[in-house]
Amino acid sequence: MQSCETPFGTLQLERYPSTNNPTLQAFDAADQYLLQALSENPGSAAAPLVINDIFGALSCALAAQHPHCFTDSHLTSLAVQKNLANNQLEPGSVKIIDSQSELDGPYNRVLLRVPKSLALLEDQLIRLRPHLAEGAEVIAGAMIKHLPHSAGDLLEKYVGPYQASLAWKKARLLTARFDATLPPESPNLATTYELPETDIQLTNLPGVFARERLDIGTRALLACIPSNLGAVRIIDLGCGNGALGITAALRNPEASLVFVDESHAAIASARINFETAAPDRTAEFLVTNGLVSQAAKSAELILCNPPFHQQQAVGDEVALRLFEQASNTISADGALLVVGNRHLGYHVKLKRWFARVEQITSTSKFVVLRASN
Repeated sequence: MQSCETPFGTLQLERYPSTNNPTLQAFDAADQYLLQALSENPGSAAAPLVINDIFGALSCALAAQHPHCFTDSHLTSLAVQKNLANNQLEPGSVKIIDSQSELDGPYNRVLLRVPKSLALLEDQLIRLRPHLAEGAEVIAGAMIKHLPHSAGDLLEKYVGPYQASLAWKKARLLTARFDATLPPESPNLATTYELPETDIQLTNLPGVFARERLDIGTRALLACIPSNLGAVRIIDLGCGNGALGITAALRNPEASLVFVDESHAAIASARINFETAAPDRTAEFLVTNGLVSQAAKSAELILCNPPFHQQQAVGDEVALRLFEQASNTISADGALLVVGNRHLGYHVKLKRWFARVEQITSTSKFVVLRASN
């Protein structure tokens, strides 16, 4: 854990899931800058709203004010609870609202961590606008290197005029005052593209991985999904829009499908797409931390295109955690099919948990591996 100094007290914070990299912190200067700005103009005593908290620094600092935490990430919700406990704060002091649920305003004070996806930011501002109180202040912040130039334009479009702060420890704030006279807009931000070798259009909600076009790693893995496996249980792990699981379902009409992701928007997208592709079939859709809720040896096939980053931190810790979970979840004669960049060396790392690892196919950039016990 690391100590985080805030105007609301000192917090002991840790990342969730935990990391072996001592250089990675559970907070950054943008969190501290946002809290400093709020402390200088506390405003209403009503519960503040925190959007896109990462590991709970904002929500935990404001726990005495009973903030609402609006997030697309299940891991963020777990991080908030973990860090509340680390600081002996009441577990119910923060209300978690997932990205596909209605906000519970009106809000006078909003702290917003600007996300990487501008489409997600726009979607969040559209959802936020009807729940802002008259004269509400929205303070958006990010590290400067991750702050899109057009973030301020979106704030001005959906909230009101904004001012940019001076830089502080390489962070910057954009502060907007709610203008109720702005004409409301609710554009459809979902994108669509075709699932290869089908006429099925995949819908991608804002914030979903590869929402503009099919990821080339996923495309490589699609070609390796087996057919006619019978009445097996197949898990699309880190499913995104569900392309892998849907393809597996089409090739295996007797199989039962499970779609797993930590993103609420991803699971919502996968559900829409599965219901479009297979309207007469049912499947499980789980917003959860990988395979922690799955019984041992409960799946004959797991499909995974693992992320190689968590938030802005690039690395293989997320993938390795998923591999370990998969080794416990596959049946004795089951297999994990995984795709990854060549340079990540998954063929070596998978051998920590699997007796057999073989290369199924490769491209100039990716390899598809089959791991089994």
